Amino acid sequence: MNAHLHTPSLAAMAPFIAPHGPLRVAINLGNPVLAGLDAAGEPSGISADLSRALAAQLGVGIEWRIFKKADDSVQCVRADEADIGFFAIDPVRGEGLHFSPPYVQIEGAYMVRSDSPLQSNGEVDQASHRVTVGAGSAYDLFLSRHLKHARIVRAPSSPAVVEVFMAQQLEVAAGVKQQLQADAQRLPGVRLLPGRFMVIHQAMGMPAQRSAAAREQLNAFVEEAKQSGWVAQAFVRHQIQGAAVAPAGYPTPD
Repeated sequence: MNAHLHTPSLAAMAPFIAPHGPLRVAINLGNPVLAGLDAAGEPSGISADLSRALAAQLGVGIEWRIFKKADDSVQCVRADEADIGFFAIDPVRGEGLHFSPPYVQIEGAYMVRSDSPLQSNGEVDQASHRVTVGAGSAYDLFLSRHLKHARIVRAPSSPAVVEVFMAQQLEVAAGVKQQLQADAQRLPGVRLLPGRFMVIHQAMGMPAQRSAAAREQLNAFVEEAKQSGWVAQAFVRHQIQGAAVAPAGYPTPD
């Protein structure tokens, strides 16, 4: 673990943050920028590193809850079947959860076919367009609020978005910019629209019924991880590109 995260021991908070003994962590593999599995099948990435750092400060072990979809991870923490998870801050998800301030900002982008007439993000919201997103993802929640004319087609998960886009001959795919860029490099005949249509504010979360002190300590842990440079160093360690360390505090709601 990176030696530059110098926050005080949280051992006294362990009964409040991890009341069942080990720190039960919900990890969503749907966003490869943040989490994946290593060769041994263990969680890896910045989300896993933050989990291990928090568990070390609490003086407890870890039990992983691994999911392929963000919504399943949300439901796990909301039901108090995990103590922490990693979520995009969204008002629809807020019920039953406490979000820390975000630690990472990630761009959402659109993919189209090379011969598509679309040239900008502002042209997407037309009645003749079908936009595919991962069901229950931050992109799904955001576009469900903001698209007034285009029809949303929900793929089973975020990693399946491009597969559905190609198989169903849809007009637009929406998702993590880095993932879509990687897909565009391996697939002929597709391109990304320039810029971004949204910014995801990725945070840690815990069940809302945790004590005020537990919520405050989680917030302080995340803020220190950013302020100390630990998050920026995690970007380097995991070769994360295209994301940014979130500024201090909470974002302005969209």
